[in-house]
Amino acid sequence: MKGAVKITCHDIWKVYGDNPGQFFSNADSAQTESDLADHIRTHGHIVAAGGVSFEIHEGEIFVIMGLSGSGKSTVLRCLSLLVEPTCGHVVLDGIDLLGTSAKEMIEIRRHKMGMVFQNFGLLPHLNVLDNVAFPLKNQGIPRDERQKRALGVIELVGLDGREDAYPHQLSGGQQQRVGIARSLAVEPEVWFLDEPFSALDPLIRNQMQDEFLRLQKQLNKTIVFVTHDFHEALKLADRICIMKDGFIVQTGAPEDIVLRPANEYVNKFTGDVPFAKVLSVRAVMGPPNGQGEGRAAIRSDALLEEAIKLFDGEDDEIVVTGGDGEIVGSLTALQVMRGISQNVYPPANE
Repeated sequence: MKGAVKITCHDIWKVYGDNPGQFFSNADSAQTESDLADHIRTHGHIVAAGGVSFEIHEGEIFVIMGLSGSGKSTVLRCLSLLVEPTCGHVVLDGIDLLGTSAKEMIEIRRHKMGMVFQNFGLLPHLNVLDNVAFPLKNQGIPRDERQKRALGVIELVGLDGREDAYPHQLSGGQQQRVGIARSLAVEPEVWFLDEPFSALDPLIRNQMQDEFLRLQKQLNKTIVFVTHDFHEALKLADRICIMKDGFIVQTGAPEDIVLRPANEYVNKFTGDVPFAKVLSVRAVMGPPNGQGEGRAAIRSDALLEEAIKLFDGEDDEIVVTGGDGEIVGSLTALQVMRGISQNVYPPANE
């Protein structure tokens, strides 16, 4: 169930050049975004983000992904106004951030936003405890209280016992945990993460992704997560926004994007994705058959890789239940196999 809308990003443009505002003061309302972008480029300006619009709901992990230069990090920074959009609107809890003063925006970042970047950004002369407590110090919180809160998030990210260690004494994964703890110490309502795990070794990166999901299950934050790794996006996202050349190509749930790619660009990302890790039981199940009693059961939103484990060679059919435990369908081993071996949906252009 989706929560209320937390962030609205409406028609955001970020253009770099001598006078980017000139293209929007008298813009032709009938002009397409693509034509406007071409016009801007012919005048020697760079379109880093063009006409970007979406809504993010409370408690949602919204992943923005794309290749290098796609505009994903620019959009993330526009949401927090670390980069000011050339035009458009960013609304947080009903407040248009582009209408706030610099002082008001600093307070919003301090109290409502947590940020984690690829560069851990730890202060080398401070130990783990003081690094995590640093943003609380900036808020003017008394020492005893900020240390108590810092110790709490240090334990939350699994670094208890390392409070007195300095950054150079920590592994890359541990340093990133400190960065995550520091961003959580302010108890943010919105959590921005820009390629936070891309500098880590694959094994540590996978562990950090699992840790991230564990934290989200406990904290239920509204999260905007940027990555260039499609497999990472699939693992973490409630919804994925794919960008190319500053524009959104497709937005949707991981399952929809894998099974119904909007175009060839998106299809290239999805080619080697194992369907069992993306496809839900709901996508392939059949109707209830009235024989639920005594049979194994699985939720309709579970992934097929979970369903596979329930077929033990004796049961050829299992029961599918909804969120309230009611029977909503049935699932056979053949349906699972068909689901993971071929696309069960028609392409988006059909």
